[in-house]
Amino acid sequence: MIRPPAAYAPHQAFIAPACAHAQVWRLAVGLVLGAGGYIALAQVFYTTVFSLFAPAGGPITAESATTGATPFEMLALLFSFGAMTVVLALLVAVLHTRSPLTLLGPLRPFATQFGVAAGAMAMLSAVLWILPPWGMDPPLVPGLPIGVWAGLLPLSLLAVLVQVSAEELLFRGYIQQQLAARFASPLVWMVLPSALFALGHYGPETMGDNAIWVVAWAGIFGLLMADLTARTGTLGPAIAVHFINNVIAMLFTAMPDDLSGLALYVMPFALSDEAAVAKWLPVDFAIMLTSWLAVRLALRR
Repeated sequence: MIRPPAAYAPHQAFIAPACAHAQVWRLAVGLVLGAGGYIALAQVFYTTVFSLFAPAGGPITAESATTGATPFEMLALLFSFGAMTVVLALLVAVLHTRSPLTLLGPLRPFATQFGVAAGAMAMLSAVLWILPPWGMDPPLVPGLPIGVWAGLLPLSLLAVLVQVSAEELLFRGYIQQQLAARFASPLVWMVLPSALFALGHYGPETMGDNAIWVVAWAGIFGLLMADLTARTGTLGPAIAVHFINNVIAMLFTAMPDDLSGLALYVMPFALSDEAAVAKWLPVDFAIMLTSWLAVRLALRR
């Protein structure tokens, strides 16, 4: 049997609250109920928000609501992930009889590690922005006017935090904890949640032949976040890395045809431009690995 390395010792405290009710059937039931509950609650959220606050200009279509083409649609999409957190909290409390806060790990280390990891990511992002090559050819395309962007920024940052926290609570929190409490091998509790996370990023209808590479990127990202969680014993670093990554990808330089409603700039090519996206995928892989290393160095893990 493959045992976790010594560097993963903090992971034992992280999974301890899950050990009392670690039956696989509970996790399976939780995922099924969670999926149904999330879909239902998110639909209620969308219906309420769109009916009360939708701007003038005609009805919002299902396509525009999921692509986040405008600031309103993008904020609604990101905040809808709060439904996932609510449903997950209920499942953990009722089905596993433990506090939902245990998904985060010990709270004081969680907060400290989140701050350190976010700081490391922000510094790395600034360095990458400053270093050559400068700009793009062709250059970035302006998105929101800077005044509008700045005015929305506090709400936009909160919305991104809601979205990434929900995903980390589900994949690196709930699923990883429950599997690790039942199976010692990292091949189970690291790989399975990362595979599920990766499959959620599969979109051949918009990405074409690059879809499999995007899935690979998401799968490796999931493995690296699982590694950081196991090394630190909290979700703090994983949420921080995911947060800064999505802030850059959604609020600063988004793709023009996907989640661009809150972006200051958009890329000069679309996600459907397979040749252009393929050129940038190696850069994204390199930045992902560099981010993981930078956070490990900052946390001394």
